[in-house]
Amino acid sequence: MPDVGEGLTEAEILKWYVQPGDTVSDGQIVCEVETAKAAVELPIPFDGTVHELRFPEGTTVDVGEVIITVDLGGGAPAAPAAPAAAETAPAAPAAAPAPQAAEETEETAPEGRQPVLVGYGVAASSTKRRPRKQTTPAPAAPAQAPAAAQAAVQGELNGHAPVAARPLAKPPVRKLAKDLGVDLTTVTPTGPDGIITREDVRAAAAPAPAAVPQQAPAPVQAPEPSPAPAAPVPAEAGARETRIPVKGVRKATAAAMVGSAFTAPHVTEFVTVDVTRTMKLVEELKADKDMAGLRVNPLLLVARALLVAIRRNPEVNASWDEAAQEIVLKHYVNLGIAAATPRGLIVPNIKDAHAKTLPELATALGELVSTAREGKTTPAAMQGGTVTITNVGVFGVDTGTPILNPGESAILAVGAIKLQPWVHKGKVKPRHVTTLALSFDHRLVDGELGSKVLADVAAILERPKRLITWA
Repeated sequence: MPDVGEGLTEAEILKWYVQPGDTVSDGQIVCEVETAKAAVELPIPFDGTVHELRFPEGTTVDVGEVIITVDLGGGAPAAPAAPAAAETAPAAPAAAPAPQAAEETEETAPEGRQPVLVGYGVAASSTKRRPRKQTTPAPAAPAQAPAAAQAAVQGELNGHAPVAARPLAKPPVRKLAKDLGVDLTTVTPTGPDGIITREDVRAAAAPAPAAVPQQAPAPVQAPEPSPAPAAPVPAEAGARETRIPVKGVRKATAAAMVGSAFTAPHVTEFVTVDVTRTMKLVEELKADKDMAGLRVNPLLLVARALLVAIRRNPEVNASWDEAAQEIVLKHYVNLGIAAATPRGLIVPNIKDAHAKTLPELATALGELVSTAREGKTTPAAMQGGTVTITNVGVFGVDTGTPILNPGESAILAVGAIKLQPWVHKGKVKPRHVTTLALSFDHRLVDGELGSKVLADVAAILERPKRLITWA
């Protein structure tokens, strides 16, 4: 399981695309996993035959665990498909003798290729992975070299001398030790082959046990079926309750929302507006040849209206730096769009949305929505947002009090657009009406500024020609 960085220590295997006996080639996608950020596909960095799938679908696996082994042929031992990217050693020179290649540990990727998750780069590192016990050796695997010899091989491959004194521990255990302030060199290992376990770290931190439940990564869960997308969990006959494990994107979202709700002081304001002219403009744009093939809908014009409102009130586009006790004004807008997916709520954002033309914004919105529905949104697409739009109207909801995406200053909820009786030019007529709700961080945005932003968005949607005159 690759080390995807950003503090993530585990991932759930959603689907295997190969089975034991299948032939695989370098770069072929072999499985899909879900981290706390997104679902991503893992490529195989080898040519060979699948020897074993170590975990079934639905299993949550720690970073650093071997999830698949591949027979490279010629009696070579099985090798993992995705070792930790930050700790993978470069390949030995082409002239290296065959016995050295056969004695490489499960953590060493051949040919110098370092597999990573989609959307991540390769982190260069001189860290060397220690040999681990091979639980399922290939039938023709040669005898394992002594630990000292293997350490020397790893040191040669990395271009560094072996560091024999470095304690053996998996990335999640190292993170736990760091969080608890435990020096791993002082911990007595009880795991196989001298590997330090979570229990060893907890025992070493016995004077402060209260910190363990808050900082320890979640343990590997027992194998279970992956839930079917967009389908309710079936209840067993006669069951009065059904328990659903909280993990992956939904688990991360829950933690983020709790942190946001109890960190940023929320204020929400509402305005109901006649958007009949905006709806007419949407129809005109759909027929415009310059917008042919693009996704044109009310959300597109709401997004443009919010961007214009931010341009008129730039102080709203900011973040709060708690450590420095500073307000950070952003001179760019990464516009988040909240998207409901089978795996939970995600908020990818359009980078530099403020600099895009209307056709470019329509293209970016279309790609963002399609990618989210397919579950292919990358973690990078969900980072760095400044403000967000959530369209609750698609569910027939009139309005709501949205919670801020962590680190952002404001979020705009757009309610359902409905025909309602409305006073227009002194007469009651059926008009397209919607309710907008703007939640904002009151540390950054006071009532006056928040009201101006919301009023500007409403004014543009009421008379969309202001998109031109105010721009």
